[in-house]
Amino acid sequence: MKSLFDELSRGASVSVTKTYSTSFYKSVSTLDEKIRDDVHAIYGMVRFADEIVDSFHGYEKKELLAEFKADTYKAIDRGISLNAVLNSFQLAVNRYQIDRDLIEKFFRSMEMDLNPIEYTQELYEEYILGSAEVVGLMCLKIFVYGEEAEYQKLKPYAMKLGSAFQKINFLRDLKDDWGALGRIYFPNVGDIEGLTLENKWCIEKEIEQEFLEAYKGVILLPRSSRFGVYVAYTYYYNLLKKIKAKTVQDLMSQRIRISNYSKYYLYVKSYLRHSFNAL
Repeated sequence: MKSLFDELSRGASVSVTKTYSTSFYKSVSTLDEKIRDDVHAIYGMVRFADEIVDSFHGYEKKELLAEFKADTYKAIDRGISLNAVLNSFQLAVNRYQIDRDLIEKFFRSMEMDLNPIEYTQELYEEYILGSAEVVGLMCLKIFVYGEEAEYQKLKPYAMKLGSAFQKINFLRDLKDDWGALGRIYFPNVGDIEGLTLENKWCIEKEIEQEFLEAYKGVILLPRSSRFGVYVAYTYYYNLLKKIKAKTVQDLMSQRIRISNYSKYYLYVKSYLRHSFNAL
């Protein structure tokens, strides 16, 4: 039965989330049961694409990504795929009528990762739009249960949050992105020597402003998803605070993390605020 295969497919996407990001998995676990699997489905697809460009060294990355992209669209059009992760993704896309343009922009950013690029401001914004903002919009469509009016109202805030998260990732992953992959995403920098402490302060200021804007949307989310998004918001905001205390050289020598104890503390604090409607 197709329903049995769909159930297996959803489980595969859950496993992808749990394997690659325990923090995101815990955040998704706080969502309404009706939408958890669909959010895992989004994560599973984007995670696989990201792994192709980031991790599959020694393989034909360009060919693998092109095949994965084509298979993604085939899955959506056919309403089925023998790739379990893509099958669960198409279920979510078709259920909530997620705009295909979001998917196209996502793959465009993944294609940008195939070759070294010296980022201009325009390319930087294009990359962030495709790699983070549109992923947030896919999730938003699920959070509002496909309600178009609510989606349009919250769309600008979701994009700000996705952008803030991605810029924090750029700073947190500086060591691996530059050291292992030769990438630096910040515009008009060129290489790691061009990233000064002043540049870092400017980026952090941008992120803080985006967090302020994004929070306006977080508190407007349906209660069924508000807590989970707020937990992720809190984790990342505290990660930003740790990054701000570091130099560029510090970021090149270590990957900044939130300890498990701190995550637990932030989770409980967020839960109490949510429970008492204090967000």
